[in-house]
Amino acid sequence: MTIDPLFLAVAALAMFLAGLSKSGLAPSIAAAAVPLLTFVMPARDAAGMMLPVLLVMDAVALISLRREVHWPNLRIMLPGAIIGIGIGWLTSSMVSDAAVALAIGVISLIFVLDAWLPLRQKLQTGVSRPAGLFWGTLAGITSFISHTGGPPFQIYVVPQRLSPALFAGTAAWFFAIVNAVKLIPYYFLGQLSLDNLELSAMMLPMAFIGIFVGLKLVRIVPAEFFYRLTYILIFLLALKLIYDGGRATFGI
Repeated sequence: MTIDPLFLAVAALAMFLAGLSKSGLAPSIAAAAVPLLTFVMPARDAAGMMLPVLLVMDAVALISLRREVHWPNLRIMLPGAIIGIGIGWLTSSMVSDAAVALAIGVISLIFVLDAWLPLRQKLQTGVSRPAGLFWGTLAGITSFISHTGGPPFQIYVVPQRLSPALFAGTAAWFFAIVNAVKLIPYYFLGQLSLDNLELSAMMLPMAFIGIFVGLKLVRIVPAEFFYRLTYILIFLLALKLIYDGGRATFGI
């Protein structure tokens, strides 16, 4: 397998950012990984390559957070997430690569707007079955497309004001289960090809380097600085994906 140097650099950066997010320094920066990868590979392959790496990092997170979990939220949100994954699977054959890139751009833009605008304050719900099912379904769909299930999860759970450890543990359990379920449709859709798995294994060390660097930086660098850079990066990536995906999809 011949690897282009530009691809190698972009993929390494994406995996590093994914690892950095797991250190607690800037959790939202993981949302930049798949949009970044779409500049050097098809969107579906980018998501497929990321999944094994995410599963390994999920396992690491669960080792330390396995006892910190808010079960009422999981019991409400996980059925919705599975429904969302199913919707993503059923509609995948009807959607072009350009449309997937456009969808990733829109999801990424919504993610940034959710961070910049006080949407969560207006969406205070507490533990609610209808709301949890809705946001869980949306998290399943967006996670299936581009591993960006974080914003819907946060919109529903953050207003509940769980303790930091309980929030982190609930998120770790939720996305570990969601990512494990995604193995089934990804396999049948060919997103877990041998080439993608080889790339995942090759890039995995960069994710662990990201975790290590993040654990060091979290003690000396203000997290707010990284959050600002993260949102600006994702915003620019989102605009580029929307522009390119919109042109290819609608012939603009």
